[in-house]
Amino acid sequence: MEFHLIDSTGSNFYFPINPEEVRISREKGIETVNILSYGEFDFHSGEKLKEIGFSSFFPKMYDSGYCNYENIPDPKLAMNLLNVMIQNKKPVRLIISGTGVNVLVLVMGHETTFRGGEPDDIYFDLTLRTWREPKVHTKKVSSTTSKSSTKATGRTDTKKKPKTYTVKSGDSLSKIAKLELGNSSKWQSIYNLNKKVIGKDSNKIKPGMKLVMPT
Repeated sequence: MEFHLIDSTGSNFYFPINPEEVRISREKGIETVNILSYGEFDFHSGEKLKEIGFSSFFPKMYDSGYCNYENIPDPKLAMNLLNVMIQNKKPVRLIISGTGVNVLVLVMGHETTFRGGEPDDIYFDLTLRTWREPKVHTKKVSSTTSKSSTKATGRTDTKKKPKTYTVKSGDSLSKIAKLELGNSSKWQSIYNLNKKVIGKDSNKIKPGMKLVMPT
């Protein structure tokens, strides 16, 4: 699996490390109209734009254990490139090979995190929205229809779920700590939370195990 962002000039940015997961949210558009003497009515107003988000990091040093290719970009240059995509306000193409995801998106923003232990690595949470070419339609408005309308907004569940990691072949607790926590020395924290799953020997983790990550 590969993650690419390709801009309008054909420049291809290939993410050096695959995200652990990709979040895609979809909503139905609902418009609420207040009709005098009858009250409020909800009408379907079409599908809302999809929001796509994922998290990963840009490592300072190449590591064959988790990097997709050797000539990885400098973390600061990589983040600057994402900033340019935000400022350009032009759609870019998101391609996730092997999934069928090949869509035009707008880079809406990102959150950057620096973690102790490996301060040269840059962690990020990236938010994208599917791009739709604007189309203008004219519609006659009946004189008996109220012009005032309000749009309903959906509630977002702000409660965070505990993050988990599924052990893969070749993994070790120190490698998982590096990928998920930014510091390989934090493997003990992962082990302490998952002793019942792993057992007495911290080295005996098996592919398919689901481990809870420290917050």
